[in-house]
Amino acid sequence: MLRREFLMVRNRLTADDVRGAGDALADRALELPELAQARTVAAYVSVGTEPGTLALLDALRARDIEVLLPVLLPDNDLDWGAYSGEGSLARVQHGGKMALFEPTGERLGPDAVTAADVVLLPGLAVDGRGMRLGRGGGSYDRVLARLERAGAHPAPVVLLYDSEVVERVPAEAHDRPVRAVVTPSGVRRFPGN
Repeated sequence: MLRREFLMVRNRLTADDVRGAGDALADRALELPELAQARTVAAYVSVGTEPGTLALLDALRARDIEVLLPVLLPDNDLDWGAYSGEGSLARVQHGGKMALFEPTGERLGPDAVTAADVVLLPGLAVDGRGMRLGRGGGSYDRVLARLERAGAHPAPVVLLYDSEVVERVPAEAHDRPVRAVVTPSGVRRFPGN
């Protein structure tokens, strides 16, 4: 129910709203010290009315940061590939799910994310504890669990619209908090994460 409400609000956004938010989001994200010091960032390509990420991906590449992008596997786990510009992406339809833009190059394996210094996460909302509400497919829950098992500690950061920072979202035992949320108007950090 809560997911549907956030998606309904996003679906009212225009292409100009999404593009403008994406540009502002890139500016705010690039102010993060974690990104300034990163050598490798695991990110994603926004789809539909998600806050736009292409400007940020290109800015990271311009700083010689390796950008890893997810490739959705049949079991909803994620493989990874390198981003080398918008021309390196293909639109992939995954059954009845939404179409995603994925890297066309070599597959690096699900464990490639463990080399990331920062993991940029999609979501629908985040609360004051840093708990993220995802789309419900569990792909990024698996990523965060994989990082934990590997003893890897990249900074998990969620990218959202300003209105998606809320008081409380439901959380389950396996959910892990993010370190920060970046919105078009700024960055909010969550203590202890």
